[in-house]
Amino acid sequence: MIGAGVFAAFGPAAAAAGSALLAGLAVAAVVAYCNASSSARLAALYPRSGGTYVYGRERLGPFWGHLAGWSFVVGKSASCAAMALTVGHYAWPQHTHAVAVGAVMAITALNLCGVERSARAARIAVALVVAVLAAVAVAAFTSGGADASRVLDGAAGGPFGVLQAAGLLFFAFAGYARIATLGEEVRDPQRTLPRAIFTALAATLVVYAVLGFALLAALGPAGLAAAGAPVADAARAVGFPAAFVTVAACVAAIGSLLALVLGVSRTTLAMARDGHLPRPLAAVDARRGVPVRAELAVGAVVAVAAAMVDLRSAIGFSSFAVLVYYAVANASAWTLSTAWTSRVVPAVGLAGCLSVALSLPAGAVSVGMIVLAAGALAYTVTRPGSRSDTAP
Repeated sequence: MIGAGVFAAFGPAAAAAGSALLAGLAVAAVVAYCNASSSARLAALYPRSGGTYVYGRERLGPFWGHLAGWSFVVGKSASCAAMALTVGHYAWPQHTHAVAVGAVMAITALNLCGVERSARAARIAVALVVAVLAAVAVAAFTSGGADASRVLDGAAGGPFGVLQAAGLLFFAFAGYARIATLGEEVRDPQRTLPRAIFTALAATLVVYAVLGFALLAALGPAGLAAAGAPVADAARAVGFPAAFVTVAACVAAIGSLLALVLGVSRTTLAMARDGHLPRPLAAVDARRGVPVRAELAVGAVVAVAAAMVDLRSAIGFSSFAVLVYYAVANASAWTLSTAWTSRVVPAVGLAGCLSVALSLPAGAVSVGMIVLAAGALAYTVTRPGSRSDTAP
């Protein structure tokens, strides 16, 4: 969870909520907890690859599984573009789009060679990111360049602004539901997974809340809203070497981009095998075990998006699509029990996903609706030849 999103999402969220930024963060955390809890319950029941693509199909019907898979592919493709643009904003802000496209091409080439990020590398990257974020926060709280009164210096965005900020900050929580995929590998998953999810979300929320307060104190709501590289700008404002922030942001963004491209291409592969995407995308290289066509297709789509859209638009659209994905997960979890006590969390999650998604910037919602309609149309075309009754 603590990755590239934290370096990119606070600026757009501040533009939406102003001095109520931290309230938006709290709403995003509640929605994320409900989504992850629902995913954990479903993963314990259906320990198969595909996530909500499988859950929606099994609990709600083939159409909803298809819509969830479609939302995941398009939403996470936008996340890939956002990660690439984050690299550009921090590494070479004068040529953001060119750097972003180059990063996508390099990651795609690595994935085609079968290169995957190891758990050890992930731990090193997270340790570096957390250390830099902690140092920036300490510098902000101990430096004369920051002023706590700036946190409330400016108008709040109102309830709608808080919901929009929550949708944009939801992007920074991406990754929490991966815990749920470990249902086959932990003891007593019904007890262990919810505890792990709550602990991870709580720890991440604390890190984000402290950093959000530090960024507001260093830049103020207006300054944070205008920042292209918020953490680096705050570091400069309080006298902390911004070069460390740049390195940490690029490491986090590239690591996230690598993992995201892998995940999106594998979901594309699963949907192509079921006939919900063009079947040629299901081809796998026999020697390397890599879905070459799916990798190339995802890389091409992400590269085009990184060349054409801005960071705020990418984050907004990604959040919209992924919130729809988790709305299907919550609706699926709601069917697991008739007891109202077991339905509270998925009901809150479903309502939260839909409310926050529809509160995102109008452009993101409009494009998201069009893409979802295209996905529904694709289902009507592919349904006769699909194999929706088989697992991916």
